[in-house]
Amino acid sequence: MITVGEVTLHRVVEQTTPIFDPLAFFPGLTPELMAEDAAAHPNEWLDAATGLLNLPIQSYIVRTPHHTVLVDTCVGNHKRRPTRPFWNMRDDDTWPRNLAKLGFQVEDIDYVLCTHLHVDHVGWNTRLENGRWVPTFPKARYVFSKGETEHWQAEHAREPLPLFEDSVLPILEAGRAELVADDHQLGDHLRLTPTPGHTPHHVALEIGRGAVPEAVLSGDLIHSPIQLRHPELTMRVDSDPVQVVATRRRFLDCHCETRALLCTAHFPAPSVGRVEKAGRGYRLVAD
Repeated sequence: MITVGEVTLHRVVEQTTPIFDPLAFFPGLTPELMAEDAAAHPNEWLDAATGLLNLPIQSYIVRTPHHTVLVDTCVGNHKRRPTRPFWNMRDDDTWPRNLAKLGFQVEDIDYVLCTHLHVDHVGWNTRLENGRWVPTFPKARYVFSKGETEHWQAEHAREPLPLFEDSVLPILEAGRAELVADDHQLGDHLRLTPTPGHTPHHVALEIGRGAVPEAVLSGDLIHSPIQLRHPELTMRVDSDPVQVVATRRRFLDCHCETRALLCTAHFPAPSVGRVEKAGRGYRLVAD
């Protein structure tokens, strides 16, 4: 548990097994840069045993004095993901077990917030019940960016997307979605901030009652510690590689000033720290 002012944060881990080839994941990464950075930061972002990325799949629970908010819902179970065999038709209780270990049940969640609508951020939105996809969290409202949802609705209309069909559309059809602006405020302590580039309407989540956030959840604006040192490295499915690099630098520069606690979606544990400038890039310093 991490305490930030009146808010507490909890990581809910689904998967820590290295699964991605770094040279495929980051198209601009060269073998030379990979070897140099991995030698300087051994076993930090590159798993020495397998040569694959250390890239945990995890959620955050954010508890304010008024609400319990689940941010991003990982991969989920029984989802058809043929292009990603390591996530295809998973049947694994790690995520719900870890949720329970933290003292939470699905009934405790007031809001589910997705920073964007990619496969590893929407999976536990729904569960399979008698052959139908139903909302996993029976009391929750699901907060999606309106622009992000409309983008993927249009993509789904052109070519059916399994993740939209099984993890987003059932929420819309059940009337449980709140489609909001990219700068939406949720209660007194939480507000979205636009961070486009990884997807057209990707958002980060700022935490704190004042104008200056005390913590920020970055979603997939930054996937790995190597992108702090080399912010120009884009990820293979970034929708706008030029935009995401500019957004990332602007975001990191901002939080070098705010000193907000940066809570990342995919960094290895502890996944959080304060960002500082370091040469032409940045570094994350543990509290």
